[in-house]
Amino acid sequence: MAISHAASGELIDITPLGERVRDTVSSTLIRAEHFEVFRLVLPAGKSTQEHRAAGLITIQCLEGVVELDSHGQAQTLTPGTLVYLADAEPHAVTALEDASLLITMLLHRA
Repeated sequence: MAISHAASGELIDITPLGERVRDTVSSTLIRAEHFEVFRLVLPAGKSTQEHRAAGLITIQCLEGVVELDSHGQAQTLTPGTLVYLADAEPHAVTALEDASLLITMLLHRA
């Protein structure tokens, strides 16, 4: 079964999940040749391993609190904050509270 992604012009609900955050899985919202947007959901205490994206990314905190490790420092993202990371910048995210993030990527796929 193919995963459905939003079509051009389709509205996408990115409102905070609230009580549903622990029961929601991360999902890709938009996928195009060189562009992706997904909601990353992390329960408190969970982390991503350090990794590099194949392109430019932004990370926007929709709800909760996360710690972003990048550029040799730790920064705290809270609702309403946004960070940009250059192509292939190593980074990791740890949820300090149940959190959801909106990740936007401009990819350089072959």
